Amino acid sequence: MRSSSLKQRLQAPNALLAPGVYDALSALIAQQAGFEAVYLSGGAVSYTRFGRSDVGLTTASEAASVLAQITDRVDTHVIVDGDTGFGNALNVRRTVRDFERAGASMIQLEDQSFPKRCGHLANKSLVSKAEMCGKLKAALDARHSEETLILARTDAIAVEGFEAALERADAYMECGVDALFVEAVNTPEEMDIVCQRFSSRIPLLANMVEGGQTPIQPLHELEARGYRIVIFPGGTARFAASRLQHYYQSLKTHGTTEPLWPEMLNFNELNALIGTPELMEVGKRYEA
Repeated sequence: MRSSSLKQRLQAPNALLAPGVYDALSALIAQQAGFEAVYLSGGAVSYTRFGRSDVGLTTASEAASVLAQITDRVDTHVIVDGDTGFGNALNVRRTVRDFERAGASMIQLEDQSFPKRCGHLANKSLVSKAEMCGKLKAALDARHSEETLILARTDAIAVEGFEAALERADAYMECGVDALFVEAVNTPEEMDIVCQRFSSRIPLLANMVEGGQTPIQPLHELEARGYRIVIFPGGTARFAASRLQHYYQSLKTHGTTEPLWPEMLNFNELNALIGTPELMEVGKRYEA
C-alpha cells in the first residue's frame, strides 16, 4: 500500500523500488504485486501507444492522458517521465501543471535538448546548464503542492563527461529540486562517486535498463550504495513484447490458443484481476 506522502517515504531507510508501467492494466498488476510506486516512462508511452522509438515523438498531452488513466485506476505513487518538459521554461510550467492535475507524485525533467532521445542511445545533445536551471525553477514554481516532487535528470555523461555531469547535478540540486538522477552511469565505481557526493543531501535515482549503459544491480546493492529510488522502466514493455511474440507465433502455427492455455489467464481469471465482480456489485446499487 502506498504511503500518503512520497516525500516522507523517501526518508525511510529502505529504497523505493518502482517497476515500469505503460497503461492502467500494467499499473494495476504492479499494485496487486505490492509495489508502493510505479514509473511511467516516455519510452513506454511511445512503445505501447504508437509502436515507435523513444526519440521524442510523443507529446505532453499524450503522456498526461496515459498518466490520468493510470491514476484513475490505482493509488500507488506514479513517478512520471516529463522528458525535457516538452520545450522551454514556459512549456515546462504547463507540463508540470498538467501532470500534477493528472495525479503524478513525482515529475522527472531532463537536460537534453528538444526533441530528446532515450538516455541510453548515442548522439544526444543538451541545453545549457543555465537554461536547465531556469526550467527547473519554472517547474518548482508551477506546482500547486510541494508534495508533487520534481526530479532533475542530467544526461551529461555521454555528452560532456562524468565530471561535467556531477557539476550539472550540483547546480540542479541548488535549484531546490526534490531528487536527482544522473543518467547512464557506466561503472559501479562511478555509481559510488555519485552516491558519495549526493546521497547524504538528496534522494538519488538509479535507472536499470536491460542492455543499457549502467550495470544492472539488484535493489539491495543499489540501496547499500546510497540510492533511494530504483526503477526498471522499460523491462515491462520488453517482457510483454517477448511474450506477445511467443503468443502470436504459436497462434499462427497451431491455429488455436490451446497450447498456451497453461500460460494464460482465462476469461474468469482476467475478470477477477480487473475487478469485474466488484464493479457489477457497484452497478446493482443504481438499479431501479
